[in-house]
Amino acid sequence: NRSFFAPGKMLFLIGLGLGDEKDITVKGLEAVKRSIRVYLECYTSILSISRSTLEAFYGRPVIEADRDLLESGADEILAGAKEQDVSVLVVGDPFSATTHTDLVLRAKELDIPVQIVHNASIITAVAITGLQLYRFGQIISIVFFTPTFRPTSFYDKIALNRKMGAHTLCLLDLKVKEQSEENLLRGRKIFEPPRYMTVNEAVNQLLEVEEERKEGAFDENTEAVGLARVGQADQKIVAAPLKDLLRVDFGAPLHSLIIPASPLHEMEEDIL
Repeated sequence: NRSFFAPGKMLFLIGLGLGDEKDITVKGLEAVKRSIRVYLECYTSILSISRSTLEAFYGRPVIEADRDLLESGADEILAGAKEQDVSVLVVGDPFSATTHTDLVLRAKELDIPVQIVHNASIITAVAITGLQLYRFGQIISIVFFTPTFRPTSFYDKIALNRKMGAHTLCLLDLKVKEQSEENLLRGRKIFEPPRYMTVNEAVNQLLEVEEERKEGAFDENTEAVGLARVGQADQKIVAAPLKDLLRVDFGAPLHSLIIPASPLHEMEEDIL
């Protein structure tokens, strides 16, 4: 019955891994069971299971924490954490998103002890492709293009990574509890349906930018790796030229994309 944790009340940030409710670590489960309040951060990533499934397995009510609560309402989460244990559950690893770093800093300003329970994240799980982790360069995010918002800084990072002989992990956009411009301007709390960028959409945008820039960072024949639901029983991984990935049905979210270095190590080539 020895506890993993120091005595006293604290804030726990607990990684859930990438699969389902059973991916939590023994240490993480102990923290959840001793917590008075348990929050699930639900906007930087998603699980393949429902909140009720988590609640049934953990034996605790789970409060969904969206962007507003985690960023603007952090005081609500931290309230009473000196007197009662509070847990924040994060898909993957707690420090895969900067939002969680900010929560830790706020807790420390309030002299609230913080305990981190790590878990697998997409950043390490991509090794299942056979690409060597130490060869990955800067990680990039690809966001949905709109008529008025088309950020392309990712292009330069991919070009730099490939110049250095490094792989590029592309994290793809997800929109959860987003408001349309009209509803935002009118102050109406009406949210758009969730959207999760697919590998196909990401490849389309990459090729659009290459067509605009024409700097040769990659082209439609560049070998790439599309990934879907990594860590889950039905994960899908396909290695093919970008033009061929456009025709692959990767199924349900979440998706990621890798632009490998060139040339590949012989062992990397064999596994892909």
